[in-house]
Amino acid sequence: MEINNHILTGSKVKKMVPSPNHSGEFERGNLDSVIMHYTAGPYQTSLRTLINPSVRASAHVIIDRDGTITQLVPLNLQAWHAGKSYYDGRSGYNRYSIGIEIVNSGYLTKSGNIYRAWYGEAFNPSEVIEGIHRNQTTPRYWHVYTPEQIETAYEFVQLLIDTYGIKHILGHEEIAPKRKTDPGPAFPLDRFRDRLLGTTRDQDGADDLPDTGRVIASVLNIRSQPNTSGAIVASPLQRGQKVTILEEHGDWYKVSVPITGWVYAKYIDIT
Repeated sequence: MEINNHILTGSKVKKMVPSPNHSGEFERGNLDSVIMHYTAGPYQTSLRTLINPSVRASAHVIIDRDGTITQLVPLNLQAWHAGKSYYDGRSGYNRYSIGIEIVNSGYLTKSGNIYRAWYGEAFNPSEVIEGIHRNQTTPRYWHVYTPEQIETAYEFVQLLIDTYGIKHILGHEEIAPKRKTDPGPAFPLDRFRDRLLGTTRDQDGADDLPDTGRVIASVLNIRSQPNTSGAIVASPLQRGQKVTILEEHGDWYKVSVPITGWVYAKYIDIT
């Protein structure tokens, strides 16, 4: 990917769909942050919402489930994605940040073996993890992100860092904790910003966390939580299967295979 005159180009860029919902250019020196969001809905519905002038909301880009990007607002203009927001002594984060919407349904409700989004779409257990949100105390079910989305987000934010000198990567849940839950526990936010910025927000040792590994047990359960009480979220992983390591919690790794869940770290050989 490349940025030319504040417009994203490259093989992963699906198209440019201009949204009327934006303000003027960032004031000189203001743009220093990226805010990660989930759409809480499917791609087409979210796109229609973010370009609808009566909604008065937008983002700079949407990352679809296959990792392709749709740009809505030029990167030098203020999109309307943060709303009422406050963090580290600053308020009104539209003035300081680029907004990235990732297609994801957010938290889900369970009925039998089916998990449903607020708008009615159903998901299989392999598309769901159980986790505790950083601003909450009880576990809920969350729609997983795809590896393609996460990798595209890495690539895009690295480009923003190189082009605009981005210094902060935040979740909407951090700048509006009483209103928002995105991107939620299914997104490896601490690991994501540590890889890109070298910050140490994950207190479980993200600085030393490897990127990939292989299963060395004959079979290995993948669970919704980093303990043996966590529900098994998919068929066991097989010996030799490659995993992407997202987070570490005690003796457990959160991995993507592409299903996301927790496995016992002693059965993963680092590659």
